[in-house]
Amino acid sequence: MNILVLCTGNSARSILLESLLTHRSNGRITAFSAGSKPSGKVHPQSLVLLAREGFPTDGLSSQSWDVYAEPGAPVMDAVITVCGSAAGEECPIWPGAPVRAHWGVEDPAAALEAYWEEAFNLAYMRLSNRAAALLDQPIEDMTPTDLQKTLNEIGAQF
Repeated sequence: MNILVLCTGNSARSILLESLLTHRSNGRITAFSAGSKPSGKVHPQSLVLLAREGFPTDGLSSQSWDVYAEPGAPVMDAVITVCGSAAGEECPIWPGAPVRAHWGVEDPAAALEAYWEEAFNLAYMRLSNRAAALLDQPIEDMTPTDLQKTLNEIGAQF
């Protein structure tokens, strides 16, 4: 299953969830991430946190979601936006995706540097809980309707 994780800057939340889904799924999911207005670099605290948690950080990049609309791009089974619902951010929309869900998380990159560790840990914990809930499901056997329902429930519960 291919999942595209979208956010505005593609430097923190989307990068974290891309890593969680890809590396904890034992090959069941390949996740990608992108942004509507990518910052062009992965936030340094994202890299620190992922390395601390044992995830590889090579190859992570902040890129435009337009990359996944080009010919030859991987076909996505689901698209998850992770922009915080209360932050007033622009959340990108991926047209034509068979399944779309919103797993809003406040942007840890917006925190003052003195609070980065706390903000990133909180975002990581929320995204990790959601990723674990998804990976506990028989996603390979789900219809698009069942997957949609599952993604929506996970986004609302955690």
